[in-house]
Amino acid sequence: MSEAVWQDSYCAEDTFQIGYKLALQAKPGDVFCLIGDLGVGKTVFSQGFGAGIGVQEPINSPTFTIVQVYGEGRLPFYHFDVYRLAEEEELFEIGFDEMIDSEGVSLIEWANRIPGSLPPHYKEIVIEKDLKQGFDYRRITIVEIGAK
Repeated sequence: MSEAVWQDSYCAEDTFQIGYKLALQAKPGDVFCLIGDLGVGKTVFSQGFGAGIGVQEPINSPTFTIVQVYGEGRLPFYHFDVYRLAEEEELFEIGFDEMIDSEGVSLIEWANRIPGSLPPHYKEIVIEKDLKQGFDYRRITIVEIGAK
């Protein structure tokens, strides 16, 4: 595990930009695991991330479809939302392993719900509110897990 890096976000645009800048550094096969409570800004972060990959179409959380595939960016982008999964085994029915082992980039919202299915190496992104800092404040912590 590498040292955690954190950034302050004071508005939705900050959260979008942090996602955007992280995506600019993404390489084929990278997996990003997004963790945070409801309403913390995971979708805004994901929209920025997708824009950084080069996705032109609107990005929404694929809550009911589990995965949305975007192919028009500089890399294929696999956007997962595993909030509604009943069991991790459901991931294999949608080709989860093939997608995260591909030359694309995967972003998994609610990744803490599927610990047994995560690859040995990924970047964990935790978004947290701190109401003492203000209603719109978010602390975004990024840490590399495992060795590549």
